[in-house]
Amino acid sequence: MIGIDKINLFTPNAYVDLVELAKHRNIDPNKFTIGIGQDEMAIAPLSQDCYSMGANATYPIISEEEAKKIGLIIFATESSIDFSKSGSVIVQKLLGINPYSRSFEIKQACYGATAGLLHAKDYIKLNPGKKALIIASDIARYGLNTPGEVTQGAGAIAILVSENPKLIALDNFTVPYSEDVYDFFRPYYSDTAFVDGKFSNETYLNFFKKVWEKYKEETNKSLNDFNALCFHLPYSKMGLKALNQVIDEVSEEKQKELLNNFNSSTLYTRRIGNLYTASLYLGILSLLNNDNTLKEGDKLGFFSYGSGAAAEFFTGTLMPGYDKHLNKEHIEQMLNNRQKLSISEYENIFVQKATNDTPKDKFNITFDNAKFYLSNIENHIRIYDKHF
Repeated sequence: MIGIDKINLFTPNAYVDLVELAKHRNIDPNKFTIGIGQDEMAIAPLSQDCYSMGANATYPIISEEEAKKIGLIIFATESSIDFSKSGSVIVQKLLGINPYSRSFEIKQACYGATAGLLHAKDYIKLNPGKKALIIASDIARYGLNTPGEVTQGAGAIAILVSENPKLIALDNFTVPYSEDVYDFFRPYYSDTAFVDGKFSNETYLNFFKKVWEKYKEETNKSLNDFNALCFHLPYSKMGLKALNQVIDEVSEEKQKELLNNFNSSTLYTRRIGNLYTASLYLGILSLLNNDNTLKEGDKLGFFSYGSGAAAEFFTGTLMPGYDKHLNKEHIEQMLNNRQKLSISEYENIFVQKATNDTPKDKFNITFDNAKFYLSNIENHIRIYDKHF
């Protein structure tokens, strides 16, 4: 068996209350909290980029012994700072991970982490005894006072993949699907994405139907075989729309189980927002930490989607004693202790950019208490430091 041995979340120490943002934008708050299904939005200060967030997510789950056994590091992001250099080597250095590792960065919108995870599974199958580290880290940006503003977010998920995993054993059969579509894209000259919101939603739902129907056709399995489905969640209601497409395939009792478990998978998304590549895995972590009905041996289904577009449906099984290897208390403390920003504070942070000309004192963010942070840029080189 190969699968998810450990998983952890990091999100910056600041957020915006979306009811307050809605009122400031003269929008009915229910459109955000009910229509979109979001309550809070994580904000990354100048001192946190995708690489520092990735290191912060990874640090708590990698022991010195495990760092020596890692032979593959994959950094999945669509918020990359450099068109050439990989964020995986930055995290590798910050955490002292085995330098004799295959280390690279990948991009395919929000699907990137899934590509990394499945590649890691194949790697470990060919390299018994090794471990793989997958880091999904992103800052979702659509611009101030834009239709997509409410679906922004920031954070990272780190996943340790190994033989005999403690959390989820991944099955071999998957259903991938891809098409060339322009539902969401960000050209190199723009620091915010271009989105056709209605078309993107339609594509997401269409891709889910395609991979789900193909999965049933190829395996002769049905929705009754699953105890929970987790979805890529650019916002929590998006996953519900997908689930509602197939929910009538089962009894009312089974529908209740699937809907309750789905709601458990959205709790962290509602408080953080869209994490792009990490979004599906934020939902998986939320499900494991917040659902009290799941048990070992239960079957989970995962729908990964990345605009542009690529999708995959894959499955896994909960391992014995999985609940003893979770870190719910740590995550709850991180979320509950964040600083709430005023709308003006949020807007000031949003327009800041880290460049070679940015004074060093601008990176000294008083509320950023993360272990790793961006401390300066010198001669175009990003300098990272840590709080001891």
